[in-house]
Amino acid sequence: MNKGLFRTALVAILVLALFFGWRAWQDWQRGYDPQTVVAASLQGLQEQNVLVPFTARYVAVVTSTQSRLGLSAKKTMIMPGTVRYELDLGKLKQSDLDWDAATNALTVTLPPLRLAGPEIDIDAISEYRDGEILLTLTDAERTLDAANRKRAQEELIAQAKGATPMRLAQGAARTAVEQSFAMPLKAAGIDAKVTARFARAPIG
Repeated sequence: MNKGLFRTALVAILVLALFFGWRAWQDWQRGYDPQTVVAASLQGLQEQNVLVPFTARYVAVVTSTQSRLGLSAKKTMIMPGTVRYELDLGKLKQSDLDWDAATNALTVTLPPLRLAGPEIDIDAISEYRDGEILLTLTDAERTLDAANRKRAQEELIAQAKGATPMRLAQGAARTAVEQSFAMPLKAAGIDAKVTARFARAPIG
């Protein structure tokens, strides 16, 4: 082979090697860019769809009464149920993430928590009754049962929306989301502070 052509081919190979090496270095650098890691973490959370950071069991005690024909009847129901506190990760958007490059800090704004349930523990329901005559002769028992079931479920949700369980649920949700972003950043060698917060108080 002509020496000139050989040198030209060698230079071309070196140029290509340098070019591809530079591109590979760029891709490597881009893979560890904080915002790239954050975007990948966001996509992973969105694919989970729903996060259940907290569940709690409550017990409702309700009483209904009815009077007919000069008679009265009363039924008391004790109904336990479990409520799930859910975070809709599908609602998380890129605009909910605020990366501060100057301080290596990420702030994530979360959608409100929502309540799922209550899931009633049928086998654990207890009932107490009074007024056998009216309960036996009329449909009062069916009416009282329906009223108690409705009121008990409302009471379970009301308990679930209390300040203490909502605070615990929010804290669990924030911690879970913060770790979901902080761990990939740490794995990429990026020392970042991640803070998750709710834009407004969750209303269920």
